[in-house]
Amino acid sequence: MRWVTYRSEQGDRVGVVDGDDIHTLARGAELVELIGRGAEGLRAAGEQALRAPDEVVPLAEATLRAPIPRPPTVRDCLCFLDHMRNCQEVMGAGRTLKDAWYEIPAFYFACPSTVLGPHEPVPMAPGSVWWDFELEIAAVIGTGGRDLTPDEAEQAIVGYTIYNDWSARDLQLRESPLAIGQAKGKDGATTLGPYLVTADELAPYRRDGRLALEVEATVNGERVGGGRTDAMDWTFGEVISYASRGVELLPGEVFGSGTVPGCCLIEHFSPGDPAAFRGWLKPGDVVSLRVQGLGETRQTVTATPAPHPIPARRNPDATPRRQRVNPARSAVPYTKGLHEIGPNVWAWLLPDGGYGWSNAGLVAGANAALLVDTLFDLRLTGEMLAAMRPVTDRHPLTHAVLTHANGDHTHGNQLLDDSVRIIAAADTAKQMHTEIAPDMLAAVRIADFGPVLTPFLRERFGPFDFDGIKLRLPTITFDRDLTLDIGGREVRVLNLGPAHTSADSVVHVPDAGVLFAGDLLFVGCTPIVWDGPIANWIAACDTMLALDAPTVVPGHGPVTDADGIRAVRAYLTHVVEQADAAHARGLTFQEAAKAVDLAEYAAWLDAERIVVNIYQRYRELDPGNPPLAQTELLALMAEWDAAR
Repeated sequence: MRWVTYRSEQGDRVGVVDGDDIHTLARGAELVELIGRGAEGLRAAGEQALRAPDEVVPLAEATLRAPIPRPPTVRDCLCFLDHMRNCQEVMGAGRTLKDAWYEIPAFYFACPSTVLGPHEPVPMAPGSVWWDFELEIAAVIGTGGRDLTPDEAEQAIVGYTIYNDWSARDLQLRESPLAIGQAKGKDGATTLGPYLVTADELAPYRRDGRLALEVEATVNGERVGGGRTDAMDWTFGEVISYASRGVELLPGEVFGSGTVPGCCLIEHFSPGDPAAFRGWLKPGDVVSLRVQGLGETRQTVTATPAPHPIPARRNPDATPRRQRVNPARSAVPYTKGLHEIGPNVWAWLLPDGGYGWSNAGLVAGANAALLVDTLFDLRLTGEMLAAMRPVTDRHPLTHAVLTHANGDHTHGNQLLDDSVRIIAAADTAKQMHTEIAPDMLAAVRIADFGPVLTPFLRERFGPFDFDGIKLRLPTITFDRDLTLDIGGREVRVLNLGPAHTSADSVVHVPDAGVLFAGDLLFVGCTPIVWDGPIANWIAACDTMLALDAPTVVPGHGPVTDADGIRAVRAYLTHVVEQADAAHARGLTFQEAAKAVDLAEYAAWLDAERIVVNIYQRYRELDPGNPPLAQTELLALMAEWDAAR
């Protein structure tokens, strides 16, 4: 039999599905009470409803709730060890599980008060942007019992239903250092339904003590994963037996199976290729779970308000943040804010110029203005645009140029008015599609990457808030050069890449003698060669010098002049000399980075970037060497920094 609970004007009603109709029991009947009568008692109640229903309701017109809207308890088990291996691999810990996983049929408690029906909207957990689903099936206890054997536990199951374990992955990561089990990462919502299918109806699908049901999960109609439920390593009988040790199991208690491998989003995230990830669930996404013999759930994700903040306690054992001072001289005061650097030309500066602390620019003409880059998060970009408003109220923003694809120059684009034309090199627009998604960058504030990489990432990226960022792509692209008319002023945009990234543009304002160099120029902080080749970056420095601009705004660091360009050129030449000499001696790039003589560049901020720069030079010398993922390079930089 297939049992349902549905809403009516008189409250919840319970019935048995017969074809396309629900044969309803008398008002006041509750499924949790009926299943307490055991399989035979439940069958008798169902047969009575089929013979003489209180009413008959078309199934298609019923608003289904969870079969048991408020279970006595909900336990989610971890019966599929391949799911655990996949998740552990995603976290960078490999696929080898600890012995305990093979010794204990594990489970945790979920929240009965947030159980949802099969078609109800699903609110995201407040404060979460990594919202995920998990396709499971659930066993429901009938008569219950205590200290059950696995066979007795199997006999105690009265029926099965689909189980969706909605998961806030970011909150899970944030809570994992506590090592006390699941909490806010898991209690946002649990879906049960559409039916409670009695065990006898599923007998044809039983294989070797397990149900062999085909399953499939889709998001917006796109298949995410599928599989079979008989891939369980632990059986329901075993996990229920374990849970019953010293505990009286009650009718209606729910036991989730754990996730069928591949049937959730997190398993499809690759640390080596984060840009290939489809992304977490967003408001409006429709998640459908189909299970052979159990039916289908179909639900729409909805937004929730931000949670009320709770201030952190002071950690008396925390290591104070390192004091960082950019050592470069500055043509204008190197302070946060808007600085006029030429006639109707301004630079927005963010000291100290390290990771994420990037500069931007503003060029005003008659009834028009051009913005050069936005910033790493919405708060920083909002502050900048507000400070520019006395100018942009008189000279409205009409254009914005993105110098390259990195998020610290693009993440604030969504705050620009829709009328603003966003311009970038074609390869910059292409690379923006492959950059790490902003919500994934939140991992640096919450995930545990080990004792070396974790503090490195927290120190450099912890100050930024990546929530709520929706990447806005360019509306106008060009290949190598583009000339703009900004209210009667000529502005030249030149793509001098690939170098720092796959395309690196500079913005030249000839009548003001100003050059916005983007990340082709780091002043007082170490350049990093993500793409290269290095020779092309050196050539880009020569091109910038030939423009003969008296005032140069780097992507990071204080305002400079031609000497700042020459310093970066000299650094890159030094990297090539050091790397080539080490390569000739037969050193690995890691050994070369450890032995490098940074000379006068040792005082520049973020000196650990030498690791990536030597790696890129080695790749130029030996093109056949396999590329390393960005996460691996970050780990190597963290190790270099810790050793120094």
